[in-house]
Amino acid sequence: MAHVEVLGGPVERGEEILTPEALAFLAGLHREFAARRGELLEARARRRAEVARTGRLDFLAETRGVRESDWTVAPAPEDLLDRRVEITGPTERKMTINALNSRARVWLADLEDANTPHWRNVVGGQVNLYDAVRRTIAFTSEEGKEHTLATDRRLATIVMRPRGWHLDERHLLVDGVPAVGALVDFGLYFFHNAAELLARGSGPYFYLPKMESHRESRLWNDLFTLAQERLGIPHGSVRATVLIETIPAAFEMDEILYELREHASGLNAGRWDYLFSVIKFFRDSGPDFVLPDRNAVTMTAPFMRAYTRLLVQTCHRRGAFAMGGMAAFIPSRRNPEINERAFAKVREDKEREAGDGFDGSWVAHPDLVPLCQEVFDRALGERPNQLDRPGDRMDVTADRLLDLRSTPGEVTEAGLRSNVHVGLHYLEAWLRGTGAVAIDNLMEDAATAEISRSQIWQWVHNRVRLGTGEQVTAELVQRIVTEELAATLESVGPDAFRSGRFEDARRIFSEVALADSYRDFLTLPAYDAVIESGA
Repeated sequence: MAHVEVLGGPVERGEEILTPEALAFLAGLHREFAARRGELLEARARRRAEVARTGRLDFLAETRGVRESDWTVAPAPEDLLDRRVEITGPTERKMTINALNSRARVWLADLEDANTPHWRNVVGGQVNLYDAVRRTIAFTSEEGKEHTLATDRRLATIVMRPRGWHLDERHLLVDGVPAVGALVDFGLYFFHNAAELLARGSGPYFYLPKMESHRESRLWNDLFTLAQERLGIPHGSVRATVLIETIPAAFEMDEILYELREHASGLNAGRWDYLFSVIKFFRDSGPDFVLPDRNAVTMTAPFMRAYTRLLVQTCHRRGAFAMGGMAAFIPSRRNPEINERAFAKVREDKEREAGDGFDGSWVAHPDLVPLCQEVFDRALGERPNQLDRPGDRMDVTADRLLDLRSTPGEVTEAGLRSNVHVGLHYLEAWLRGTGAVAIDNLMEDAATAEISRSQIWQWVHNRVRLGTGEQVTAELVQRIVTEELAATLESVGPDAFRSGRFEDARRIFSEVALADSYRDFLTLPAYDAVIESGA
C-alpha cells in the first residue's frame, strides 16, 4: 500500500473522515492518476506557449469527427432534471444549512474558489458534507440560535466542486509527495458518501473547474470509472457538470462532453474566470486583447455572446444542461435603493439567460432564489428544463470567440481602484481562511481576485492610459495600494488591521499584479503563505 502521511493538525471529527480505509483509497487514486495529471499540466504550458507564438486559438482539426457526429450524454437522474435555480457557497456549517434550505434546486458545495484550503476547511468541509448527505447537520451560533434542516420543503441536491487540477494538498503526502488537491476533495467525498447518496435516491454529483482540454476531461472520466469500480458503485452513477471557464475549453465543448458522456450532466458559463483565462492566454498578444474595466465587460459583449450561444447549442444538441452564470449580489437590509437597482440588473441578466435557452442559473444568496425561480418558471412553464430547445442558431467561429476588440467600455481610474480594493480585501480574507467574502454588497470568490490582478498586469504591460490620460504604471498601482490600505486602517482601526493579513495581502497582490512574468494562479503564492503560517 502507498505510504500516506497527514501533516495537517487535528480537526474536530477529522478522524471520521481521515480513516485508514479512506486514506488508502486516496493513495490508490493518487498512484493511478497523479502522473497523468502532471503531464496534462505540462501540456497546458506548451499550448499557452503556442498561443504566445501565434496569437491564435482554434477548434481542433483532429477532433472534427466528434463535433460533427451524433451522440448524446447519459440521461439525467431524477434529482438533476430540474436545475432552474442553483445556489453556490462554501461548505461552512451554517452556510451549508442555509443553502440546503434555500429552496434552490441545487447547491454547489464549493471546495474550490469559495474555500481557502486551510486544513481545517479541507477536512471540516468534508465533515459538514458527510452530515449534510445524512440530513443530520445542525449548528448553534454563539448567540444560541439553532440552525437545522427544514422538514417542510425539498432540500437542494448537492453537487460538490473539488479543486482544479493545478492545486496540490500539502497537508497530506502520498509516497512523500503532496497529494493532488482535486483527488483529495473528490476521493474523500466519494468514499464516504457515494453509496449513501444512492441509497437516498440521489448520487455523487460534481462540478469540475478550471479544465483546459478534453484530455483533462478524459482523466476525470477515468477517475470516475475507477472509483466506482473500487467501491462497488454502479458504473454511471457519477454525474459531472463542467465549468467552461477557460478560453481553450470554449473551443472543446463537444469534446469535453464526449469524453465524459457516460457521466456528463452539462456545462456552465461563467464570467470572471473566463475573462481571467482570456487575459492569461493572450497576455502577449497586444492591444487587441486588452479588456476595459471588468464591470464593463458584461455577458452581452460580442465575444461573450458567442461563447454563451455556443455553449447552449452544444449542450442541447448533446442532451446536456446549459447552466448560466452567477448573480453575486447580496441584498442589503439597510438600503432599499441599492436592492432595487441590483435586483433589476439580476432580473435582466436571468431573463437574458432564460431567453437564450439556459436550463437554470446561479445565485450566491438565498434572497435571490425567488427572483431567479420566477424568471425561469416563466420561461419553462411546465417543463423541467429547455433541453428540447436547440438554442439560437449562430455560426460561432474562432474569430467571434476571440473578438475582444468589439467589447465596449474603457479603462478608468475607478476601475483600477476597484480592482485594487477587491483584490486586496479578498486576498486578506482568503489568507485568514475565508474563501467567500462579502465586498460592497457582492459575494466574491477567488475568480474575482484573479481577474482583478490580471487586469492590472495587462494594463501595466500594455501601457494602457486611463480616461484621464494618465498611464497605468507600477508606481501608480503601488500608490493606489498604499491609499487603499490607509483607508482600510482608518476604517477598521489599528488593532483589527494588525491582527489581519493586510501586509501579506499587499505583498502577494503586488507581486502577482506587477511581476515581470505572469503567474498562472494567484492562489499558488497565496497557498505558500497559508502553509508558512501553519494553517
